[in-house]
Amino acid sequence: MEKLQKNIFYQFNDIDLLKQALTHRSVSKKNNERLEFLGDSILGCVMSQELYHRFPLIDEGQLSRLRSHLVRGQTLAKLAKKLSLSENLVLGQGELKSGGFRRESIQANAFEAILGAIFLDSDYTTVSGIILKLYDELLNESGPEDSLKDFKTQLQELLQKKGYELPQYELIETKGQDHNAVFYVSCFVKEFNMTVQENAKSIKRAEQACAESILEGISSK
Repeated sequence: MEKLQKNIFYQFNDIDLLKQALTHRSVSKKNNERLEFLGDSILGCVMSQELYHRFPLIDEGQLSRLRSHLVRGQTLAKLAKKLSLSENLVLGQGELKSGGFRRESIQANAFEAILGAIFLDSDYTTVSGIILKLYDELLNESGPEDSLKDFKTQLQELLQKKGYELPQYELIETKGQDHNAVFYVSCFVKEFNMTVQENAKSIKRAEQACAESILEGISSK
């Protein structure tokens, strides 16, 4: 885990916290779900504070959408891949056989759990600094324009402009309970014969992820 600790710019005092952050619920009751819950809250707070100071002229709605863009599951998964988290995940046999170490939701959850673990091992100032380091490139690339229209709105306007039917969203499955629930949503666009499935911690976020995937698919055609 030395390589991972270098990648996250932090050396743990209690290495067991890092091990727990990497342990999926399919392994044991002592898993990363509570740490993920903590890390999710900390990440949201740090991003809110950073965006508030970085963009003093945009309104609350734009700030909220820009924050959502930065903390969504797909963004977290991309950051997790940069850290090679999949190489360190501890999964149960069922998840291993199904390729769980490649699943974006599992990597994203582990990323948040690591943030929660760093907070418990240090303090808010330390974890805040680490988050900003990990997000440095994304923050420098982000701007108010990223918040102007969400992906569902962009997709809807694109289809309406072409005179096509609106996308069909459907909740496929819900896994977990209460604050740990993960929602699996599909989106179908008839004219492009495209169906995608994404998951997130809320139905709204999952739908946004679906719309983004559809837009990326359309642009690549």
